[in-house]
Amino acid sequence: MPPRRARRSAAQRRPEASSGPRALISPRAAARLKSGHVWIYRSDILSAESTSPGAVVSVADERGRLYGSALYSSSSQIALRMISLEPVPDFPKLLRERVREAITYRTSLVRDTDAYRVIFSEADFLPGLIVDRYNDIVSLQILTQAMDREDARTALLAELAEHFASPTIAERVEPHIRELERLAPRQSGLLAGDRTSTIFTMNGVRFHFDIREGQKTGAFLDQRENYAAATAYAHGEALDVFCYQGAFALHLAKACSLVTGVDSSRPALEVADRNALLNQREIEWIEANAFDLLKDYSATGRQYDTIVLDPPAFAKSRKNLETALRGYKELNLRALKMLRPGGVLVTCSCSYHVGEAEFLEVVAEAARDTHKTLRLLERRGQAKDHPILIGVPETAYLKCLVFCVSA
Repeated sequence: MPPRRARRSAAQRRPEASSGPRALISPRAAARLKSGHVWIYRSDILSAESTSPGAVVSVADERGRLYGSALYSSSSQIALRMISLEPVPDFPKLLRERVREAITYRTSLVRDTDAYRVIFSEADFLPGLIVDRYNDIVSLQILTQAMDREDARTALLAELAEHFASPTIAERVEPHIRELERLAPRQSGLLAGDRTSTIFTMNGVRFHFDIREGQKTGAFLDQRENYAAATAYAHGEALDVFCYQGAFALHLAKACSLVTGVDSSRPALEVADRNALLNQREIEWIEANAFDLLKDYSATGRQYDTIVLDPPAFAKSRKNLETALRGYKELNLRALKMLRPGGVLVTCSCSYHVGEAEFLEVVAEAARDTHKTLRLLERRGQAKDHPILIGVPETAYLKCLVFCVSA
């Protein structure tokens, strides 16, 4: 974790002046920083003198009060991301310190796996940087101008190589993100080492990982602890909807007599089938649109004892919220129609813009419409290696609710 002085709120101390570039912010932005947030939007910057893309700048209000140092983006609507409450004379050195702190944090918390998130952007005080570990492969994603600086890249690779013995380090590139940040085009690929695939383990279940496949940096590690929780309640015949590469399904297979996984992506299901063979599990994989399949199954009276709903984010922004809520209700309504009394529903949302209260209400409405009574067994979030930074609500995005259908 960062030094104690760096964890105090901006309101608790007045940082020393920096001789580098400075950005002046509005009272609204200052209030946001005092509340604990670390983002400053472009509309709240009054002036930004001598700033270059990816620069470290000192942040002050109109009265000259200094709030610390931030990473500047010349293109993003999030123009400044706070990095420290102090001046930062050597950004690569600070980056290496933060990487070490992030690794130490995981060492104290992560259990029963050799795959976990090593660095989670703002939540690890390294905004714009995502790093995941999959056994002997480290996969990273760079999302901002500052983290794409050559000196920052060099420092990051050196620190990762020092902590992970002879690792393969791969970069996953999202061209759209680089375009938005006005970064030069770059291809996904190896930055160090020569391995392109490996096998990793979560909760005793083994998975294939290939840097050339999958989404973002690879598997959905944020659900790791929820996979284990679901297994504790699962029984009978199980259906895993939006199964992707089969993580929930493979965990459910340890407790259920029959498991079916559904996804619209054939490549994902092919990996899921390889994962099933790796674990010597027999699972039925169905390539289908989840909404259409649930509608057909519920209409024909198909019944299950355990159903998992783990869809992609429906609400990418607030303007998609109403459509997202309708989608979540439809999924949960169909699933509830198909659950036998005593059945278990594990329903998830990774949409930050859908709050837990809203998600609970959606499930409650679906239960009322289907005349089912639900008991809430657990309300869960993302795994501990995806820490939530108090004051930055965007770091808390995953909801996982476990219900028992009592009627």
